[in-house]
Amino acid sequence: MKAVTKDQELRNLAYAEIQQHQKLVEADPYRLLYHLMPPVGLLNDPNGVIQWQGIYHVFYQWMPFDTDHGAKFWGHYTSTDLVNWKHEEIGLTPSEWFEKNGCYSGSAIDHEGELRLYYTGNVKDEQGERQSYQCLATSYDGSVFHKKGVVLELPDGYTAHFRDPKVWKEGSDWYMVVGAQSTDEKGMVALFHSKDGLEWSHLGAIAGSGIGSLGEFGYMWECPDLFTLNEQDLLIVSPQGLEADGLHYQNVYQAGYFIGKLDCQKAAFEHGNFTELDRGFDFYAPQTTSDDKGRRLLIGWMSVPDQNEQEHPTIKHKWIHNLTLPRELTLVNGKLFQAPAEELKELRKNQAVDAEVALSNEKIVWPGLNGKTMELELTDIDLANAQLVEIGVRDHARIIYEPAKKLFTLARKSYVDGNWEKRQCKLSSLLSLTVYLDHSSIEIFINGGEEVFSARIFPDPENETIFILADGTLKGNLKKWDL
Repeated sequence: MKAVTKDQELRNLAYAEIQQHQKLVEADPYRLLYHLMPPVGLLNDPNGVIQWQGIYHVFYQWMPFDTDHGAKFWGHYTSTDLVNWKHEEIGLTPSEWFEKNGCYSGSAIDHEGELRLYYTGNVKDEQGERQSYQCLATSYDGSVFHKKGVVLELPDGYTAHFRDPKVWKEGSDWYMVVGAQSTDEKGMVALFHSKDGLEWSHLGAIAGSGIGSLGEFGYMWECPDLFTLNEQDLLIVSPQGLEADGLHYQNVYQAGYFIGKLDCQKAAFEHGNFTELDRGFDFYAPQTTSDDKGRRLLIGWMSVPDQNEQEHPTIKHKWIHNLTLPRELTLVNGKLFQAPAEELKELRKNQAVDAEVALSNEKIVWPGLNGKTMELELTDIDLANAQLVEIGVRDHARIIYEPAKKLFTLARKSYVDGNWEKRQCKLSSLLSLTVYLDHSSIEIFINGGEEVFSARIFPDPENETIFILADGTLKGNLKKWDL
C-alpha cells in the first residue's frame, strides 16, 4: 500500500472539514451570493491572481480548520469571465519543512507555458522564533502544483518579517519585490533580480519608512505590488503601524499606493505621497494582474488583520471573510480610479427600478428599491440646493454626502457593540454612485471609481428596506438591478 504523504494527509483533513461543516456554513444568512468566500474556515489575502491560458486564477490564504489565523493553505478559484467561479482543488498545503507553519502570500507568473507560484514559507521553532523563505511551486495544468523548494533565503538587513513576493519579467530579466521589516523595525519593500527566476540577488530596499522624503511610515510593509500604468510606475503596499491622521488611516492597518518611477539599476523608487485605495472599514492586501484585454485588475481582502475579526457573527457558522469584487484600475490625473469590472453587469438578473429622482426635503422608501443582493446606480446627480443626501441600507449602513462640507461618509452599525461608526473622505462633488450589496457586504464606487468604500455589514436578515433622504433638493437617475 502506498504511504500517504503529508501533503495528501492535510488535503484529506481539509476536505473532511468542508464536508463536516458544509450544512452549517450554507445555513448562514450572511453567506454571500457573488463574492469569493472560503468553503469553511478563514480566508484572508488574495494570492497568485493571474489570467493564465484564458482562465482567471485567484488563490487565497486559507485556514480550513479554524476561523482564526494559523498555518495557511492556498485555496483556489477559477473563472473564464470574472463572474462565474469554480472552487478548485487545494493549491498549496503547508507540508514541507520550509513552510510547515504556513504557505504565506505570494504571486503567480507565466513562464513559457508553466504557471509558477512564488510564495513565503513560514516556519516557527519551539520558542516561537520565526524564519521565512521565498519558495516556488510550478504547474503545467493550473491545478496540480509541484514544489521546487526555497529559491530565496532571508538577506542581511531584515528581520524574519519578510514575505509576500510579487514577481514580474522585463525581457530576459526577472524582478521580485518582497514586503519587509528592516532590523531597526521599519517597513520596507526589497527588490531582487534574477536571470531564470530561480537564483535571486538582492538589489536593495526601493521604498520604505524613512527612505527618501518619506518620514516614519510604519513598522512593516506587507503585500507589495509593482506595475506600470499609463507609463507611470505604481507601488501598492499595505503598511502596518500608521497612526490615524484626520480622516486618513482610520483602520488598524492600511492599503494604498505610491506613483513614481522605478530605477532597477539604482534600486530606487522615486515617488509621491501615499494614497489609500479604499476608504471603507474592510480592505487590505490587494493584488493586481493584467489580462488579455489589456486591463489592470485588482482584488482585495474585505477585512483588516487584528480588527475585531473574532467578533464577526459568521464565526458561529464556521467561516469568516471574503474577497472584494474584481476592479479595473485606471490612472486619471495622477489618481488611481477603481471601477467594477465590466463583466459584473452579467450578474444583473432583472431591472427592478429605472426612474427619475426629484426629492425636496423628504425621505422616501422607493418602490422596488429593496433587497439583499443588488446593484444600485444613481447618476446625473444634481445637488444644487442640497445640504445633505443619504441612502439608508437595511438599517445597518448609511451613505451620506454633505455638499457644503464636501464630505462623503459611510456609517455602519458596529458588529461589535451595535453603535454607529463611520469612515469618511473629502469629495469635491458627487456626480455618480454605484453600490453593490451582497447579504453582508457593501461596496460603493463614487464618480466612476474616484473613491471606493468597502465594508461588511450584518443587518437583520429579514430587513430589506432601503430609503433615500434629501435635506434640500436631490435630482438624478436611479437604477436598481437584482443580482
